[in-house]
Amino acid sequence: MPWPPDRGGIVRLVTCQQGSKEWIAARVGVCTASMFRTARSRKKGSSERTEAALDYAFRLAVEILSGEALDDNFETWAMRRGHELEPDARIAHQADIGVYVQPVGMVLSDDGRFGASADGWIGDDGGAEYKCLVSPAELRTTLIGHDLAKYMDQVQGNLWLSGRRYWDFGIYCPAMKAIGKDFFRWRIQRDEEYIEAMVADLLEFDSLVQDNVAELRKLAA
Repeated sequence: MPWPPDRGGIVRLVTCQQGSKEWIAARVGVCTASMFRTARSRKKGSSERTEAALDYAFRLAVEILSGEALDDNFETWAMRRGHELEPDARIAHQADIGVYVQPVGMVLSDDGRFGASADGWIGDDGGAEYKCLVSPAELRTTLIGHDLAKYMDQVQGNLWLSGRRYWDFGIYCPAMKAIGKDFFRWRIQRDEEYIEAMVADLLEFDSLVQDNVAELRKLAA
């Protein structure tokens, strides 16, 4: 497996605040864990990648060539809300587990092609991911159905890049303070088989990105 070569730790860490100019710059041309699911997506009943995956590969190729974010400082309302609520989510998480959760930044593979915005470190072996969901459908499937499949690529992607053993996946929902429970947590262990399959798929996706880079260079020749 390309990264990390062992559990020796992170290859590269960019210390920055999520949403900052430094954070945006660190993500340029990088396939990030939050997009691993999109990058791996296939058409139903087919081995062909979805249009969303193809568009993402092309976007990364443009960013690699330009050195700039294609969408610049674009931030959805949900993204902005998540960044604003992350400190509160971390405080709630710390109260839940009784230990300090250290803010991180961007974790990158040795070649800089893959990365993850880790929401926090827990000691030497753990990490954290927070979602501040407002969608009734997403809240219902996670809180009532305990269905975390949608987030597994991101969580295992963080575990892959960081070399850590477990990841706390947390849902922070201030509206639930009405019942005295605004933070919900699942501790997810590192799954080597899952990671191996995911990495193989991501490397195929990266080949597509590099093909796009080559094709775009031809346009300028």
